[in-house]
Amino acid sequence: MKVKRADKYGFCSGVRIADLKVRRFAGQGGRGAILGQVVHNERVVEDLERLGVRTVHAIEEVREPVIVFSAHGVPASFHEKAKAQGLEILDTTCKFVYDIHREARRSLEAGAHLVFIGDPKHREVIGYTHDLDPSSYHIIQSVEQARSVDWSRYGAIKVLYQTTLNAEEYEEVVRVIEAAQPGTSRADTVCYATKENQDAARRLAEDPEVDLILVVGGRHSANTRHLYEICHPLKRSHLIQGAADLDREWFLEVTGVGITAGASTPDYVIEEVEERLRDMAGEEDLPFELVVPPDSRHRPR
Repeated sequence: MKVKRADKYGFCSGVRIADLKVRRFAGQGGRGAILGQVVHNERVVEDLERLGVRTVHAIEEVREPVIVFSAHGVPASFHEKAKAQGLEILDTTCKFVYDIHREARRSLEAGAHLVFIGDPKHREVIGYTHDLDPSSYHIIQSVEQARSVDWSRYGAIKVLYQTTLNAEEYEEVVRVIEAAQPGTSRADTVCYATKENQDAARRLAEDPEVDLILVVGGRHSANTRHLYEICHPLKRSHLIQGAADLDREWFLEVTGVGITAGASTPDYVIEEVEERLRDMAGEEDLPFELVVPPDSRHRPR
């Protein structure tokens, strides 16, 4: 069995920094609660809870002295609300998310109408829109939604993408808006790490030596789901949380396995999957080879 990692995969810099900030805080004896998952990965959430930093779903639930804002960011009003409740804030918001907050504010001040391409239920998008006048923006996910709006009534439009999206999948959506309102401009808001992971996943799925793709990540991770959506049409693929999800029957007559992982997937979860594949190959007396890209973010143990 030959196992190939994607050229780019796993933790992006924003998630890695957020994870390190919270672990350092807990390691120094800090007491706090995270508003929502710090990153969309169940293993990370479980690890942090074991370190004493629990997850809550509302500011009112926090009983600790510190509230942690996740990498996805929160509305500005949440900072004010937390301070009014007497809480200290540990802010782990990704810098790219803050860039979108700033771009949205500048565009509004310039008189543009905002269009967010993304999931209205995603915490990142909620962070952008929660404090805004509903008449100042739209959240669009499909061509049908885009066609249902009279965009010509707006003098200028600024399009902003949720950072974890595969922007190519929404090209037609944006073209509908641009055709209806020539005064439409796009902000480059898709995270570079997200795009690198997506491009690398596509190359992996197109590799003739790979028979099956494992996409490793959390159940609620949007960028992990997008990786699966890229790979699945090209190659038989499975989205898993970790080694425990592996099914021996998937690998019957499979000689090449590709592995990619969402931006919220820790290195150790990827390594556990690889170790389980190594064990499975050994149990069948099959040779095992792990192919690691030269610029891999981490080397196998």
